[in-house]
Amino acid sequence: MVSAVFLGTHTPRLDDKGRLFLPAKFRERLSTGLVVTRGQERCLYVFPMDEFVKVTQQMQEAPTTNRAVRDYIRVFLSGASDEIPDKQGRVTIPAHLRQYAGLNRECTVIGTGSRVEVWDTEAWNDYLASTEQAYSEQSEEVIPGLM
Repeated sequence: MVSAVFLGTHTPRLDDKGRLFLPAKFRERLSTGLVVTRGQERCLYVFPMDEFVKVTQQMQEAPTTNRAVRDYIRVFLSGASDEIPDKQGRVTIPAHLRQYAGLNRECTVIGTGSRVEVWDTEAWNDYLASTEQAYSEQSEEVIPGLM
């Protein structure tokens, strides 16, 4: 079975209770449960539960004798929160994760294939401005075997 791929850029708002309306096109895939956790560049990663299980299984195969592996797993999993969206497609973003990602009201939600990322809109715009030019000028293969 092929899972839905998350694509696009969306700009929902956080409500006063720290809930985020999931983009309509993402809701079905996330409706049975999701995990939200810290991501890189101070965004949040949102995984469907089955995808999160795959990620944690891969982590468990990494050598825990390596301190960087232990550190990464600790930070990644200690901030994780499992959630189920409500009937309106809203999901609560816990306060510690809103603080980590600097989320206030204006958010940008992007699809990145197997996961969704939630960014503070200003942080996303800054990130995109700083990386878009390098992306367009990329002349070397970044992902082996792709383009």
